[in-house]
Amino acid sequence: MKLTATMLLLAAALAAQTNTKSALIGTSQGMYAIAKNDITRSAEKIPENLWSFQPTPEVRTIGQLFAHVADAQYEFCGVASEGKAVDKGIEKTAKTKADITAALKEAFAYCDAAYTRMTDASAVEMVGFFGRQLTRIGAMDFNIAHTMEHYGNLVTYMRIKGIVPPSSEPAPGRRGE
Repeated sequence: MKLTATMLLLAAALAAQTNTKSALIGTSQGMYAIAKNDITRSAEKIPENLWSFQPTPEVRTIGQLFAHVADAQYEFCGVASEGKAVDKGIEKTAKTKADITAALKEAFAYCDAAYTRMTDASAVEMVGFFGRQLTRIGAMDFNIAHTMEHYGNLVTYMRIKGIVPPSSEPAPGRRGE
């Protein structure tokens, strides 16, 4: 509970510092920044020799998880910015840490641009989303939830390999969680 409250306060602070848009967009953008940071720092932190690690045959490897997150940025942010999911096929084509991290950087830049272009009016427009209707900002928020879901997978993988996840690293004035 304490961590959740801290994350929400951080998101609000990030939104206030980096966004002159409404609280609706700014809060979403702040939460997205946390998810982006956790994923990006994890990709940097995990050595390349572990990118093929797969705890069981039924789950993705570390590299596949990062590539899947990159693909999802286009799918969800595409719905928000273009009104349709964009398929880049990163998980099928990118295989090395260098290729996947480059694709991840481009994918996050795509979502950054979607937030930049979003207005208060466009944020609440309804769009088709996997057979349902939701607001454009709702698609962005779903992206955050999806990204953090897979960050949770990565946290487990990192812990199995003795790596402290970025969100658990001690920060000044805070102890690791």
